[in-house]
This record gives sequence, structure tokens and C-alpha cells, in this order.
Amino acid sequence: MHICFVEYQISEEFIMDYRSWAAIQQAEFNDFQLYEGTDQPLLFVEVWEAPNEEAALAIKKERCSERSSWFTMSQWVQGGAARIHAWTFRPVNGRL
Repeated sequence: MHICFVEYQISEEFIMDYRSWAAIQQAEFNDFQLYEGTDQPLLFVEVWEAPNEEAALAIKKERCSERSSWFTMSQWVQGGAARIHAWTFRPVNGRL
């Protein structure tokens, strides 16, 4: 199991637009979890589960693509699309 981690901050003036959009995304896509920062309100992270590294990289590519249906939300991000950060992670499981 791998994950793709996507992080961004939403501009306060667009929070209602973002929340409405995010609710639709959560209903449509059940393979990610959405979290909002408790220490930093309006900071959001998405955690996408993937069966392997290739799938995690594909999620990252899709989330960061200007052609993606997810690109819509970049208009609400402070600093725009350049401020959407995505990383992939693999399990350690004793491999240190």
C-alpha cells in the first residue's frame, strides 16, 4: 500500500465554494480522506490510498494536471495551482 498526500490552503473568501465542491468529490471518490488543519484552519490535506507506487504516482499526476477535473479547486487555493503540493509515500515496515 502506498499513499499520495496532497496539501493546500484555501482562501477564506472561497471556503464555502470549496466545501460544497469537496463534498461532491468525497461522494464521488471514496478512495481518499480529506482533513482540515486544527492548528491551521483552511489548510487541507487529501490522503489517497493506492495499491502500489505506480498507482500513487498516477494519482499525483492526475491531481496536479491542469487537464484534471480536480484543477477547478486551484482557483480557491491561496497562490493558485503552484501552491498545491503533492507527494507519494511508501510504507517503511522495518526497512530503515
